[in-house]
This record gives sequence, C-alpha cells and structure tokens, in this order.
Amino acid sequence: MLAAVTVALAVAACATACWFLVRAQLIGSLDESLRSNSRVDPSFVVGQLTSGQCSPADERAPNPFDATVQVVDRHGRSCVIVGSRVEVSQGDERVAEHRQDESVHTARSEGGSGPDYRVLTTPVEGTDVAVSVARPLTETDRSLRNLALILALVGGTGVFAAAGAGVVLARAGLRPVDRLTGAVEHIARTEDLGVSIPAEGNDEIARLSRSFNSMTAALASSRELQQQLIADAGHELRTPLTSLRTNIELLVRSEETGRSLPAEDRRALLESVRAQMSELGALVGDLQELSREMPPFGGPVAGIALHDITERAAERVRLRSAGIPVTVRTEPWYVHGEPAALERSVVNLLDNAVKFSPEGGTVEAVLSGGTLWVRDRGPGIAEDELPYVFDRFWRSPSARSQPGSGLGLSIVARTARQSGGEVSLEPAEGGGTVAVLDLPGSPEPEPEPEPEAGAEPEPEPGAGAGAGAGAGAETGGATAPGPGTAPGTVPEARPEPGTGRGRAAPRPERKA
Repeated sequence: MLAAVTVALAVAACATACWFLVRAQLIGSLDESLRSNSRVDPSFVVGQLTSGQCSPADERAPNPFDATVQVVDRHGRSCVIVGSRVEVSQGDERVAEHRQDESVHTARSEGGSGPDYRVLTTPVEGTDVAVSVARPLTETDRSLRNLALILALVGGTGVFAAAGAGVVLARAGLRPVDRLTGAVEHIARTEDLGVSIPAEGNDEIARLSRSFNSMTAALASSRELQQQLIADAGHELRTPLTSLRTNIELLVRSEETGRSLPAEDRRALLESVRAQMSELGALVGDLQELSREMPPFGGPVAGIALHDITERAAERVRLRSAGIPVTVRTEPWYVHGEPAALERSVVNLLDNAVKFSPEGGTVEAVLSGGTLWVRDRGPGIAEDELPYVFDRFWRSPSARSQPGSGLGLSIVARTARQSGGEVSLEPAEGGGTVAVLDLPGSPEPEPEPEPEAGAEPEPEPGAGAGAGAGAGAETGGATAPGPGTAPGTVPEARPEPGTGRGRAAPRPERKA
C-alpha cells in the first residue's frame, strides 16, 4: 500500500504538470495562429459597418470558417460580423479606446450555451472601435481530454503495477523475517536450541539471522555446560555421600545390635566421616564460588594490593603445609579485581604446590611485574594433560587419590579472566611445575579522587580485603589437577620491566 500510494502521488504530480504544460502549449499555439492568420482588414470592418451588414445582437451571420468576428466599441457594445457573440472583456474596451495594443483572453459564448473561445482583440485605425477575432477551444479541449484519459490509464496501470511489485518485494524481503519468526516460535514452543536459520548476503536480515544463530548456539552451549556441571557435581557428590552413608550405617548398626565396635575402628570411622564432611563442604563451597557470575558488590575493585594478598595467602597455607616451607618474595603491584576471589586463587595455587611437593621439598612464590610464579619440586605434569587442568572436575588418573574437588584451578582461571589476566601451568626446569598468574595492573596505586566539599571520604581501595578473603577461601580446598600438577618452577632471575609476562597491561575500566 505504501508503494502504491507513493507511486500514485508521483504519477498524479507528473500527470498534472504534463496536462498543464500541454494545455499552455496548445493555447500558446492557438494565440500565435490568431496573431498570424486571423488579422482582419480595417477597411473590411469599416465597409461592413457603413453598409449596415453587421448582424444585430440577436442574429447569427453565416460562419464558413467556424470562427467569430465581432466589433466592440469603447462602451462595451458589440456587433457580430461572423459567427456567434462572445462576452466582451474590459481588455476589449481598453483596446477600443486605444489604451492597449491588443487583448488576448479566453471568453465564453454569450448566454453560456456554446463553447469557450480564444479571443484576439485589435484596434481599428481611424475609428473608436476594435475588432475581436475568436476561435473555439473545442479542438484544444478535446485534445486535453484525450491526454487526461491517457495519463489516467497509464498512471492507474503504474499504480497497480507498483502495488503488485510492492507486495512481491515485501513478501520476498519479509520471507527471512518469517523464517526467523517461525524459528523463534518453534524454540519458544519446544525449547529446541538446535534450530538455525540460513543466512545469505550481508543485509540487515542476514546479519540478524547470523546473530540469532550465534545466540541459539551460545544458549545451547550454556545449557550443555550447565547439564555437564550438574552431572559432574552429582558424580563427585556420590562418592563422599556413599562413604558417609556406609560409615554412618555401620555405626548405627553397631548401636542397634549392641555390638560395640573396637575403639580404634570407631575412631577411624569417625575420622572418615569428618574427612568426608570436610570434602563435601569444600565441594559445595567451590560450586558456590563457580556459580557466582559477578562479585556481590557489583564489580571489580580498583587498586587491590596483590602483594599483600599473596603474603596473606602464604600465611594461611603455611598453617596447613605439613612442614613444607613456603617462601614468598613480592614487589608492589595493584590490580583490579575482587579481593576475596584473588586471595582464594592464590591460596589454591599454593595449596596445589604443597599437595604435590615431596617431603623435604619447598614451595616458592615470586610476584614481580604483575606476574606471580608459584613453583613446586614435585613429579611434574604430563604434556597431554596440560590442556585439561583448568576444566571443572577434571582430575588426572594419578591424582584422584588426592583430596580435592577438581574445581580449584577452575576457580583460579575464572578469577584471572574476571581481572583481565590469565593463568597457565608449565613444566619447570629441574622438575616440578610452575603456575603462572599474570594480572594487568600498576606498581603504584591509583590516585584517589579529591572529595567534593561536604562529601565523606571514601575508604581506601582494598579495605576489608583480608576479611573477605578469609571468609571466601576457607570454604574450599585445593584442586588436584593431575599427576604432578604441582605449581611449577619459579624463575631465578626476575623479568626485566616491560618484557615477558611481567609487562604491565592497561587497567580495565572500573564498573559502577
């Protein structure tokens, strides 16, 4: 309809302009014909008047030329010589008074019963009258009517053709939208995210289709990961729950039957129950940590002192390191992130290093230039297992006997991504593994904005990090990434400023 209306307006405008142009051209040609071929000899007019052959006002003289010749005086009285009487205009009177050289106008037949005329009035020299020569506009009107009919037919055909073309083009253009609508309705009805829409070209509909396909693929991947997480969590929970149920049933049976277990066996069962409860608590804490998309306060905090977090994490790990020394060397480095999550990540790396360190081994942690190296001197990690160490619940066959939920390194990887950094495990020279946590930041804290007049000063960045870190890190244990997943070698020499992993990256923009 819009295309038809638009074409109709355009055709109407063009047809109207064409009709008026042709009409002006035809009338102009008729005027030129009157000037060139319809001049009346003044002596003939004078002769007719003196001979009394000027017809009375109510009579019609014979008209072999289908034209009108009438004499007009200065008072507006007319006398028809040939043809029918036409109306006298003021211009004709002025010509008769010799105040105007000629008058060209359109006049109606007197009485309005005849056709319209094109009138040329010129003065008669030596007299006080003028002669008007008029030609009917019948042929001109007929030509204009024919032209209007042709323009109406052509314009109407164009309008209907435009309407049909608009329908065809609209259907063709909206066909991808119909497919997209059908796909969306199908997904809403069946929740089948495997539907995709063919996308061809680079127009808006094709880009929308590709974006829709990307969205459904991302949703399908998210659903698959969610189902896999649920299945993996159920699998990991089954083992400690089975062990707990078995031990508790054995204790309950001994009480019901009156057969007391030996003290050593009872103590071993209780220790096993306590260990399984601790493992369940760690697993639930890790799952809660992974389920959080954003920190509870809304986003990363600027100016977190990573060196202080590393020192606190090392103190916590030393309390449960079973005699394995943990040495730390740090340089000032301030990052954007969540203090509790960062501290828990460092604790997880150090716990892994302690867990896979042999007796008499040492764990070394060095923070320099924004890169934290955590190295152990354990058995190392196989090359084919490196791509999987940060997957959820993944544990190498040789490390499944070790305590842990298989989520510790996943938490580290997620925290590193949220802070704009990255983490990796690498074999260390001389044996063992080195964990490399690289976070963008600066060796100097950001300057605090000047408080406005009357505004309360904001707390220093990172304030309360110790409390948050302690609360968050106590809920989960270390993750066993696989045989020799112990953190790797700490390089002896510090990297030069601005080179390697230690290069400071631009700070991410702080979220409101």
